[in-house]
Amino acid sequence: MIQEVCKNIKFVGCDDPELRLFEGQYVTPEGMCYNSYVILDDQIAIMDTIDPRCQEEWAAKVEKALDGRQPDYLVVHHMEPDHAGSIARLLNTYPNVKVVCSAMAQKMLKQFNEDLDLTDRVQAVKEGDTLSLGHCTLQFIAAPSVHWPEVMMSYVPEEQVLFSADGFGKFGVYDAGADDWACEARRYYFNICGKYGVQVAKALGKVAALSGVKAICPLHGPVLKDEAMQEALRLYNIWAHYEVETPGVFIAYASAHGGTAAAAEKMRDLLLERGCPKVAIADLCRTDMAENVEDAFRYGTLLCCAASYDAGVFPAMHTFLYKLSIKAYQKRRIALLENGSWAPCAARAMKGLIEKMKDITLIEPTVTIMSRMHRSDQPHMEQLADNIMEAFKE
Repeated sequence: MIQEVCKNIKFVGCDDPELRLFEGQYVTPEGMCYNSYVILDDQIAIMDTIDPRCQEEWAAKVEKALDGRQPDYLVVHHMEPDHAGSIARLLNTYPNVKVVCSAMAQKMLKQFNEDLDLTDRVQAVKEGDTLSLGHCTLQFIAAPSVHWPEVMMSYVPEEQVLFSADGFGKFGVYDAGADDWACEARRYYFNICGKYGVQVAKALGKVAALSGVKAICPLHGPVLKDEAMQEALRLYNIWAHYEVETPGVFIAYASAHGGTAAAAEKMRDLLLERGCPKVAIADLCRTDMAENVEDAFRYGTLLCCAASYDAGVFPAMHTFLYKLSIKAYQKRRIALLENGSWAPCAARAMKGLIEKMKDITLIEPTVTIMSRMHRSDQPHMEQLADNIMEAFKE
């Protein structure tokens, strides 16, 4: 279905409901959507293409939206194939279209389209450049590393519409979870854009300087307007600055034979008994790792409980902490509980991974159990729970 963003701007994106693994690593049980837009003016601009998986449906929507007219420009905000994978199809269908993109995206065009003749068909733009379509003007905004270095956004001041590239995107098809945008937008942000909080914050500063944005058109997820847009901006400012969104504790555990899982659950109970505002808990071996990364960023305190394994730490915990490290996990408190049957070493291995993170406070004591919880472990676990709660007062 072609939807109207405003009088001059049409949504021609497509859902990919059968996609179950986005970018080869992120579980998408409801699929994914790829957004593309058409600005109908004296001159016509198509805003991004689409993943080749949905190319035929998208091409038909574009043709219908054009209603017999010929497009003048293709604006490429981001060169990732789920958005730029149909450039060749569009340029071969409409031979007079000129590509408008950043200088770095211009270099990438041939990397993804070796056989495409782009001679005299590319116009590189930079921060502050404009392009008049007639009534509408495109103002180009550099947004490097949100989340590739070639990314730009564009703004139409006459309609007060921002095209935000992957910014403000989410997992899922277009209408999935429209009433709970934050759930899949948070998982999307921290796993895809999370490493680049500094760059996202700079882009948000540029958005804040715009005059009266009324709609944000991302490359994934719904067009954001009114209260939904304001809430998205509020959350993005929290996320980009690595601030705590929800006061509470996230307990992540990796258990081989159930002993560590039981200890993690006991720690949850101890924290709730002490009035912890929120305790979330996840089995790293049986839950979506991307969701676990999301929850680690959401809460201010992380409790890692893991079995020792091969003179290190259980693999699921190693993967979890490694992913947090490469996503620039920071400004958080971490507590540790390890399990070992003869030579406990999980805590040492976890600390080695945590040392690579920025602005992390370790909460003592590190609790060590041997195979299973014992009555003698109770005082140490209670002390750790007390110290975690004390940290909320800081």
